Amino acid sequence: MKKVTKNIKVGKTNFLVFFIILIFITSSFSLSSEENSKFLEGNFIEIKILDKVSSKNSLLKIKIGEEKKFKNLTIKPLRCKNSEFDDSPEITAYLQVKDLTNKNKDEVFVFNGWTFYSSPTINPFDHPVYDIWLANCY
Repeated sequence: MKKVTKNIKVGKTNFLVFFIILIFITSSFSLSSEENSKFLEGNFIEIKILDKVSSKNSLLKIKIGEEKKFKNLTIKPLRCKNSEFDDSPEITAYLQVKDLTNKNKDEVFVFNGWTFYSSPTINPFDHPVYDIWLANCY
């Protein structure tokens, strides 16, 4: 019986040491990723807007946190971020878009969410007159 008890105590000690080392390693990774994410966030975005009626494309540069009016839309980017990977870069941005012609006061935004450069269909901007695509974050 004594050998079994001794082995259980050694196993508990090894697990505790392993757990402490695991916490230390994950905390050091999270600190370095926080430093990287600050570096990867941008202050400006560029978006392409297609007017479906006139078939004209426009490129808008907007500062993060500022609202910009484009015809009947107001567009406000809240955040943009570039990925850490160089082999397949990903640009994401959080946008809020209002349609000024919409008289329905219950619907504040026609779009409020993340948009992705490489996959605009994941969370598409759905509007009868305009299409919006993320072009850049810097």
